[in-house]
Amino acid sequence: MRLAGESARTALKTPEFPISNPRLLRRRLAAWFRVNGRDLPWRVANPYGVLVSEFMLQQTQVATVLPYYARWMERFPSFHALAAASEADVLHAWQGLGYYARARNLHRAARAVVEEHEGSLPCCAESIERLPGVGRYTAGAIASFAFDQPIAAVDANIARVLARLMDLQEPIDSAQGSRRIWAAAETLLPSRTGGRLHTSALMELGALVCVPRVPKCGECPVRDHCRAENPESLPRKKTRQKTVVLVENCGWSVRGNSVLLEQQTGSRWRGLWKLPPIHAVHPELRPLLELEYPFTHHRVTLRIYPGEYPTSTLPNQRWADLTCLDEATLAAPHRRAIESLVNATSPVSYE
Repeated sequence: MRLAGESARTALKTPEFPISNPRLLRRRLAAWFRVNGRDLPWRVANPYGVLVSEFMLQQTQVATVLPYYARWMERFPSFHALAAASEADVLHAWQGLGYYARARNLHRAARAVVEEHEGSLPCCAESIERLPGVGRYTAGAIASFAFDQPIAAVDANIARVLARLMDLQEPIDSAQGSRRIWAAAETLLPSRTGGRLHTSALMELGALVCVPRVPKCGECPVRDHCRAENPESLPRKKTRQKTVVLVENCGWSVRGNSVLLEQQTGSRWRGLWKLPPIHAVHPELRPLLELEYPFTHHRVTLRIYPGEYPTSTLPNQRWADLTCLDEATLAAPHRRAIESLVNATSPVSYE
């Protein structure tokens, strides 16, 4: 196993991080964080809580995660509680956060911790990285936050800070740019302990001061170390993948106070319920509702049309009580569509 201090010393032999006096930078950053750092519920040495927060915060803002985290920790307070839960319960608790593969991987990771580590998260970053859904960043973040280890962890906020400190012109999502960012993160690490404070401070600087479009350079505690001439132009990224426009047509079939739903089997929505798809729409038929939602590099237009009243349902379909939709594990765009139609003045109903 290579120690964090060894990797940092190795990085110092190369011009990957051309910043003088990294120790002074760490001290200034830590002093700033002690005064300005946010009081977030997962900033405690609770390995389970740290793991949950890292999964939730992937591609999701802190403000969005906060209420979900509180409810999750109340419902599944430990690795054992989460491991014993059904996938349906896990997905129901997660609904609204999106990217449901994270919930499934978190569920699998909890089971792995219970089955392979007797319910205690391993403190070694290499062992953490073997858990389902855990990559290099997540393993480093958990080792830092939960166990105070000096292990590099590079998220979007830290990458932005480091790219500006170095005035890095390579795209950070290129192989060369990523390598330089990670080498810089290792160079800045404390030698033995203190990973929790250091990584938290670096991440918080990116979240509160070294922000994407209009960085608050006048408030930056390490601005004397920064080499960026035009920080607002950094970090650079490769050309974005072109947005793919899709249309999703679904049916609104209502019987009394019940709506027809269909459970999904694909990798993205597996286990979630949606309005049944309509594969052919008459060109003159107008939708009852239209809304848009994004996923990855796609933008989907969801159109809801009056659905036919089926004489029988498919094995993956069921009638759901419209007054008890909170109990259903619905895909978020379809929940919004159903709520909009229920609140409409003249809902379409088939008796």
